[in-house]
Amino acid sequence: MQQAPQPDDRSLSELFTDLSRELTALVRQEVALAKTEMSDKAARAGRNAGVLAVGGAIAYAGLLALVAAAIIGLAHALAWWLSALIIGVLVVVIGVGLMWTGFAALRHADLIPHRTVQTLKEDAEWAKRQMT
Repeated sequence: MQQAPQPDDRSLSELFTDLSRELTALVRQEVALAKTEMSDKAARAGRNAGVLAVGGAIAYAGLLALVAAAIIGLAHALAWWLSALIIGVLVVVIGVGLMWTGFAALRHADLIPHRTVQTLKEDAEWAKRQMT
């Protein structure tokens, strides 16, 4: 029955070989974690984008009907061209405000894989301790 060598009995080359093997395994695990974390975030963002697109298309159809109704209603008091102009400007102002809000939200979206970044920092500290 053969016993595993004690850490003190290993040569320097064996220690470096073990360290290299462990670092390689660690890097592979970190890459796998990053892939998993990013695919989860991408899948969630994709689902949300799909719901947003469908909701936007339905809302757009309703908005067109409301705009037409507003133009027709205002045309009873003003000229057709003037009622269309007033409603058109109002719709553009609302649309630009919504776009501004959407762009601001996208700028603040958090797409950084925080767990992976944290474990990479921990791994770097571990590797430093192993070298000393």
